[in-house]
Amino acid sequence: MATFSLIGAVSSYTIGSYDQTQQVYVTFTEKAPMEIVTCMGNISLLDENPFVHAHIVLGSESGELIGGHLFSETILFAGEIDIKELTGKPLEKAYDRTTGLKLWDVKDQKD
Repeated sequence: MATFSLIGAVSSYTIGSYDQTQQVYVTFTEKAPMEIVTCMGNISLLDENPFVHAHIVLGSESGELIGGHLFSETILFAGEIDIKELTGKPLEKAYDRTTGLKLWDVKDQKD
């Protein structure tokens, strides 16, 4: 498990937001160079495999910003990442019926 932050640039990106009513992600793909203003997220387990959950804010040459949930189709041009390991019992994602999302299952976590 870990948390991370990332700076750098992308050559293309796929980002999106979660439609809370329909409980699906709505995505947008663009092939354009953009600066990574900020990107942060976590790494945990989903079905016993490592799973990255990240959100990103991108900036254009003219200073316009766009952001959202980051998808794996994004192409990184250059980046520097800071990863902080989390210790303890591994956090696993589990389906949450209320939101329709796979979220950290913390009900069995102890201090």
